[in-house]
Amino acid sequence: MGLFDRFKKTKVQGKEDRLGVDQDQGTEGTGELVNTTLSYHPSWDIPQEQHYVFQFLANELEPLHPNQLSLSGIDIDQADTGWYVKAFVRNTLEREIKLGMIELSLLDEAGKQIASKEFNFDELGEIPSQGARPWVFEFEKSFFDRPFDELEVPSVWQLAFNVASMTPHRLDLHEKWDAQLTEEQKEDLRRVVSNLPKVKRNEINLVGFQIKQDPEGPLAISAFIRNGSTQMVTFEKLPLEVVDANGELVARGSFNLDNLQVKPNTSFPWSFVFPQEMVVGEQPDLSRWMVRIPADATTK
Repeated sequence: MGLFDRFKKTKVQGKEDRLGVDQDQGTEGTGELVNTTLSYHPSWDIPQEQHYVFQFLANELEPLHPNQLSLSGIDIDQADTGWYVKAFVRNTLEREIKLGMIELSLLDEAGKQIASKEFNFDELGEIPSQGARPWVFEFEKSFFDRPFDELEVPSVWQLAFNVASMTPHRLDLHEKWDAQLTEEQKEDLRRVVSNLPKVKRNEINLVGFQIKQDPEGPLAISAFIRNGSTQMVTFEKLPLEVVDANGELVARGSFNLDNLQVKPNTSFPWSFVFPQEMVVGEQPDLSRWMVRIPADATTK
């Protein structure tokens, strides 16, 4: 089936997701409503009869406020390999926009996620100001949250931006840390986070930044819990081990965190104290060290 063969229906069926975008002048939700204009990718050669279909669909779209991005779902084609979700990507900024990697969620009538996938919006090209660009987003079977073979397209559905995937990775502080640290210390932590290697998509890792050992007692460390996913991560407990510059085990233990939550796309600093009975290394070389979750451990 070709690309244009998927655009046959002339009724917009999906709910719309609108995202406000701040600008130096003005904000989303103010000003006169804006009608968007059909816009094609420069590489598309549109047959005349297909142009009529696109135009009919575009005419059904509701006006937007200024400074918005929108996903307007058209309809969904089911296949054995996945679902093809057709939508208009719309832009009412005062300039053309070219987007990068963004995660989209497919939601059911209750707003619950059916599937999610990261798409490279560079492939759409530059979307002009007040433009509405038709596109097909393919969700393969592996990206569904529910058993694929049991699914049917819901009568009400929405293709939505996952906003967390569009924001830069940042520092997030627990309220106790926020109250105790000076602004200078917070800025130091932000600087460290910004200079760390980029955390991979959907990866959870730890990066230690402070260590102190009592020669006859506990080992105290501070580390960033880094959440590279677009979902909140909750920890009931966290097994950890510390290794020194020679790769030798220094300490190992498990910490109860009482459902500590780490927000999407953030680095969350936390301190851990290994009591003496958890410290196994003798005269470790702590000129370099690493904290990690043991390969054989579980955090649930």
